[in-house]
Parts: sequence; structure tokens; C-alpha cells
Amino acid sequence: MSFDEAFTRLLVHEGDYSNHPSDPGRATRYGVTQAVARSNGYQGDMKDFPIEQAKAIYKKLYWDSIGIVNLPLEVQFTVFDGAVNSGPVQSAKWLQRAVGTDPDGVIGHATIAACKLLPPSVVVARYNGHRLQFMTGLKTFPIFGLGWCRRIASNLIAT
Repeated sequence: MSFDEAFTRLLVHEGDYSNHPSDPGRATRYGVTQAVARSNGYQGDMKDFPIEQAKAIYKKLYWDSIGIVNLPLEVQFTVFDGAVNSGPVQSAKWLQRAVGTDPDGVIGHATIAACKLLPPSVVVARYNGHRLQFMTGLKTFPIFGLGWCRRIASNLIAT
């Protein structure tokens, strides 16, 4: 899967502008929080945040930084979507738990090798099991949980 394909697919989940009072990220556009936008040089109103800048941030922080291209094609979007939704370190830990390596939050040679030894469908199923288990423990699950579950279900159906 190319990054462009993954980004297009991700936007279905992330949508446009949002500023939910219960969302710790507060003002977001295309799923990029204001804090992340600011730390990457954007100073304008989040309602005007350009999609090109969102794409660049996603590539840098959630695709390249954790080495998505080193994973089997069938696993790439799952790990990318998890990184966007809960952060790269947490996404890496879910993958590591799914493949039985030390969950240190860094996708290295051992994790990549272990990932390639298992059928991709097993990796994706285990990954999403860990992801759902984590999400049900979040204090915002009663507010956003249904949407998160639908997001994961949509990913599983598309796999």
C-alpha cells in the first residue's frame, strides 16, 4: 500500500473539522490536532488548516517515523491507522504484543521479523484485539467508543 492510498483511506475516518469539548485533542482538521499542527509550523485557524500540510504531517509522524513500509502490505494500514488514532508508540506496542516481541514502542528488526513469520490476518486480528482492549479502558470510551469500534470494524472489513 502506498502512503497516498493509506492517506486517502484514513481521511474517511478522520473527516474534516471538529472541536468536540470532550476530545482532548480539541480543535482538529483531517484528524490533525491543533497542538500537532502548531508543533509542525502551522499558526492559522484550524478551520483553514490545509490538507497538504495534514498529509505531510501524517507521512512524517505516523508513516515514516515508525517504518510502516517495512511491514507486510496487509498490516501497513492497520498500524498506520492505530498510530494516527492513538500515537506511534502505542501503535507499535500493539503490533509488538500481536507478534510476541517486547512492547517497547519502537518497531525494530525483531518486530518486523516476527511480523513476517505470522499470517497477516493473524497479526491484524491480534493487533486490533489489543487496540480494542486498550480503548475500552480510556475515560473517553463512553463518548467516542462507538466511533472507534466502527472505525476498527471498517478497517477489518476492508482488509
